This record gives sequence, C-alpha cells and structure tokens, in this order.
Amino acid sequence: QVRLVESGGGLVQPGGSLRLSCAASGTIFRVGNMAWYRQAPGQQRELVASISSDGDITNYADSVTGRFTITRDDAKQATSLWMTRLKAEDTAVYYCKADLYSAWSRIGDHWGQGIQVTVSS
Repeated sequence: QVRLVESGGGLVQPGGSLRLSCAASGTIFRVGNMAWYRQAPGQQRELVASISSDGDITNYADSVTGRFTITRDDAKQATSLWMTRLKAEDTAVYYCKADLYSAWSRIGDHWGQGIQVTVSS
C-alpha cells in the first residue's frame, strides 16, 4: 500500500523557520511531480509550492515566494518544504501531494494526511 507521510510540523514564532518533510512508502517505482498545499480554517485549500519530477522546475504561490523553498530527494522518495520568515497567516494544515508510478503504470496522485503548522507568539 502506497502512502505519503508528512513530518516536521508544529508551533513556531513569527519570523521563525520550519522544515516540513514528506516521504513516500510502498511499492513505488518512480515519483513524478510533487507539491505542497495548505488549508487554513474557513479557507480553500491552496497550492503553496510544486516541483517537477526532475527537480528543475519549481513554482510558488505569490504569498510565499522568497520565503519558502521546495526540494526533493529521489533516493528517499521525499520532498521538503523549507519555510523561513514565517507569518501568522502561514498558519494552516499542510498537505503533501505526489504523482506516483509503479514499474508498469501510473498509480496516480496521492495525498498525505496533513500536518499542522501554527505561527504564533
């Protein structure tokens, strides 16, 4: 059974930094595009950052550009979101998404269960 497991969330003060990680497990041959989304209470889920399968192309929401960095580690089948200069409005549940492939076909998009990030003094 394939799964995505997020880690690294928690409470941080405004201006601080935090690293989120997401690792895929199970019978996975290749991980394609990966992305991080977030959803604040009463808000729609929004795309925060994405990274292409080869790691060459990244995209960021305007609200996080210059503060967040997305990376990937194919050996670990994982992605990280490095967050700096955090603001209260960054408070949300963060979700990892990955496009997964078996040796024979595309498994499809999978989502992590979400991890809480709270920015507060």
